[in-house]
Amino acid sequence: MFEKILVANRGEIAVRIIRACKELNIRSVAVYSKADGNSIHAQMADEAICIGESPSSESYLRIDRIISAAEITDVDAIHPGYGFLSENAHFADVCESCNIRFIGPNSRAMNALEDKAVSRALAKKAGVPTPPGSDGLIENEQDALTTAKRIGYPVMIKAIAGGGGRGMRAAHNDISLIKGYHTARSEAEKAFGNSGVYIEKFIENPHHIEFQILGDTRGNIIHLGERDCSIQRRNQKVVEETPSPLIENKYKDLRKKMGRAAVKIAEVAHYTNAGTVEFIVDEDGNFYFLEVNKRIQVEHPITEEVTGIDLVKQQIMIAMGEPLRISEKDVIFRGHAIECRINAEDPFDDFRPCPGRIEMYYAPGGRGVRVDSHAYAGYTISPHYDSMIGKLITYGKDRRDAMDKMSRALSEYMITGIKTTIPFEQAILQDPNFRRGVYSTNFIEHLLGGARRELIEEKA
Repeated sequence: MFEKILVANRGEIAVRIIRACKELNIRSVAVYSKADGNSIHAQMADEAICIGESPSSESYLRIDRIISAAEITDVDAIHPGYGFLSENAHFADVCESCNIRFIGPNSRAMNALEDKAVSRALAKKAGVPTPPGSDGLIENEQDALTTAKRIGYPVMIKAIAGGGGRGMRAAHNDISLIKGYHTARSEAEKAFGNSGVYIEKFIENPHHIEFQILGDTRGNIIHLGERDCSIQRRNQKVVEETPSPLIENKYKDLRKKMGRAAVKIAEVAHYTNAGTVEFIVDEDGNFYFLEVNKRIQVEHPITEEVTGIDLVKQQIMIAMGEPLRISEKDVIFRGHAIECRINAEDPFDDFRPCPGRIEMYYAPGGRGVRVDSHAYAGYTISPHYDSMIGKLITYGKDRRDAMDKMSRALSEYMITGIKTTIPFEQAILQDPNFRRGVYSTNFIEHLLGGARRELIEEKA
């Protein structure tokens, strides 16, 4: 058993990991920037060390300072959470070279899956369908035009590194292709330090469905069902749920096929620890591999709610070398769970980030309601990091029960002093198409562009 774990992250995910450590009787070490001196995660941990100035480039992205903090506090392992250094293979290597266990996939698997173009090749090797696209990097405008002509418009230009919707542009003709090519490269360079992009066929009105996987160090890999992440804005997830309404209502055979495909890709990559294999599903029920997220996901709590399996604890046990003590047949799915991401953004001003001091904070509760957050009254949302305040999760005996609890919980969630996305998410939960489970990744575009915007404004 590990005696002490350093949490190389901040915010709600740091709190989540520290809680798991406490339940496993493992001591925790928090690192924090100067902006996070009053953060909950730094107060909850057994020890806390300031690692630099407020910008993440001077704190949470500084491998040398995180390793120094780990050595000073004599930890056994480092949990990177999500974002920051969580998918950095070099960081994983540095941890291992310092005899500190990295709680995540090994660097070999990370390197195999870090480049999305390489990931596509691995998927093909595993016999998993991928969208038609370029065989590798797009090196210049002519290469982009040739590829687009071969596969046909519309196409999607994608950064080979990173995620979160950055470095992605859709193109419907030659002019938008050239513009999108340069914009995606520039955005990817700024966000990930890698300007490489590739092109694939743009699937219109798709569903974004991902499968949670767990793999131990002995070659055992299982999946824990799907999450539907189709409610997105600018490729950023807003609401997630499990099970997927599309699969439940229309294509039940997909769960087995996609789950098997997710496990196969993980096996080909020799994957260990927790990860997520992402797919898109078209209107005819065809699915295509997108990428592998090599970390714990923001939306992992909904999988925990329907399976009863603590994914962060599983990560820690796997990193200790323990074999999986559950097989796929042991995973039982019960009920339905939904997650809303609560962000400090103004939905009436193009979702402009709204950092600032929270004056009043009241989190909802009651049966079937879970709030994962680091916020409190008097806490300041910093402009240096993402705008997430927390995650609201509801669990019910079925989808309708989970939706009703979410609507009620959103109405109870009170945050003053800053703008939040709560009114916007209330409108989503009341939209008749969402209620019927009939939606795709363009749902929010239609919601914002139609008469239902009035409903959002009423909720404000």
